[in-house]
Amino acid sequence: MDLNTVTSVARPQSREQLPKWTAGDAWLAGGTWLFSEPQAHLARLIDLTDLNWPALTITDSHLQIGATCTVAQLDALACPPDWIAAPVINQCCRAFLASFKIWKTATVGGNLCMSLPAGPMISLTSALEGSCTIWHADGGETRLSVTEFILGSQSNTLVPGDLLRSIDIPLAALKRRSAFRQISLTPVGRSAALLIGSIRNDGLLLTVTGSTVRPIQFAFAAMPTEAELHEAILHDIPDGLYHTDVHGKPAWRKHMTLRLAEEIRAELGGTP
Repeated sequence: MDLNTVTSVARPQSREQLPKWTAGDAWLAGGTWLFSEPQAHLARLIDLTDLNWPALTITDSHLQIGATCTVAQLDALACPPDWIAAPVINQCCRAFLASFKIWKTATVGGNLCMSLPAGPMISLTSALEGSCTIWHADGGETRLSVTEFILGSQSNTLVPGDLLRSIDIPLAALKRRSAFRQISLTPVGRSAALLIGSIRNDGLLLTVTGSTVRPIQFAFAAMPTEAELHEAILHDIPDGLYHTDVHGKPAWRKHMTLRLAEEIRAELGGTP
């Protein structure tokens, strides 16, 4: 869709060249949502392409995902053999309600910044204990976990002028045995519940997304029983946190959350 109110496009090549943020500005990365509907309030786009952020960088301790990394680039990452959680990367990429054409344009950072409950990059990065680096307009920066960054449906900690720079995934999280569950009302529909569990320090780390308006994480020091897991979910996810839209009502999402959580517990070694 043409954005006919936009009168200029800035193309900074470094952080120092980022223009002063004003009303009517928008960051442009993949643009798959930006160009999908009218944006009558916009007057200028700030194109992030020429910043040339590396899509994916592996360090001694982290996998750094540049905010402008595309879904296709992430899905194509050749993971080392000891990253036994790597299948969840591909599973989350395929949880998008999008064609392969969108994969080549849509960005990981854009999915987080949209902050939709069904955002599969939110599911992936929160489950792998990712942390966000946020650049502020005054030159400072903040680091906070993905679970802290997402506040609710289409709500996060960004204020005007803030820019999500990258997401860091600890390598330790990628080396854990993990399990993935996702369900939609239709075969290729938007996720109504997407849960990822992993073994951490002999216990269970369970991340609930899709069914809730923001990621909810449970950390058990030891593998919980079915009853313990059930009770924790009922206690820590009040009914008001379950999302509702045409892709699923809260009561059904709650039921599927409990069911998928138990499937994950059982797969990862839970006992009755």
